[in-house]
Amino acid sequence: MTSTTDANTDTPGATGTPEASGTYGELRAQLATLTTEAFRPELAEIDRLSTEEIARIMNGEDATVPAAVAERLPQIAAAIDATAERMARGGRLIYAGAGTAGRLGVLDASECPPTFNTDPAEVVGLIAGGPSAMVTAVEGAEDSKELAAADLDALKLTADDTVVGISASGRTPYAIGAVEHARAQGALTIGLSCNADSALAAAAEHGLEVVTGPELLTGSTRLKAGTAQKLVLNMISTVTMIRLGKTYGNLMVDVRASNEKLRARSRHIVSLATGASDAAIEAALAATDGEVKNAILVVLGQVDGPTAARLLTESDGHLRAALAAVRTT
Repeated sequence: MTSTTDANTDTPGATGTPEASGTYGELRAQLATLTTEAFRPELAEIDRLSTEEIARIMNGEDATVPAAVAERLPQIAAAIDATAERMARGGRLIYAGAGTAGRLGVLDASECPPTFNTDPAEVVGLIAGGPSAMVTAVEGAEDSKELAAADLDALKLTADDTVVGISASGRTPYAIGAVEHARAQGALTIGLSCNADSALAAAAEHGLEVVTGPELLTGSTRLKAGTAQKLVLNMISTVTMIRLGKTYGNLMVDVRASNEKLRARSRHIVSLATGASDAAIEAALAATDGEVKNAILVVLGQVDGPTAARLLTESDGHLRAALAAVRTT
């Protein structure tokens, strides 16, 4: 689920050269305009505080993040509806970012197969520098728009796909390049950043700017900004899957029972949805090769396994629609 393209780790402009001086001066000027990079003088002696005092300050900072996300809920909802519409046509959800932002995208993508029984190719996480960047920084990878375009080309991007560029600063070339390239291909684009008036949001069809403010540690955007990005990515994937019929109420009826815990959870979900006896649950799961959604339909609709599979196919996987079809026949 990560990019398979390895980045060129050579950084143009060696330290100390006029080229480097000009480049870094320009970059420093850009960073100085970002709230995520702002210095907080009131925390300048935080290292002198007790561990509990630091933890309380940090906890207080984290508590401000949900409110920042809440301010953007209408825009987030619009982006989700557009994503679900594309995915219902067979499109994919593709995250693209560098560093922490890229890792959060890969994390969210990797959780979708066991939670929603999606194919690993349906929700994809691309991180600048490829799989090795998940655990080791790949210097220079985030600075390449061309790398992002190449990673998307390797996926054979289509107009039904959705590409979410993720960058706390909103200026990361890899994330912006992914959005620009995807938009040029006709794909839906979302730009998730934590600064106002960001280049990433401007490049995307749906700009989501969740402004979390200066960090506890100056510029450490794995903190509040990272938390905000994870919350929004959770919303995008989860609510999209709800819209696609991957749940029944708040039950994960498309859960993939790939281990003992999930097999037990599958039986619990069927029980919650149907109120059936253990024997009836086991019989329904046996009749449907362990498919939770199908088993619920077998119990509630009083149909056999093949009929349940057919009805769900005809209703595009929406259990409520399949149950309604049973009740009207």
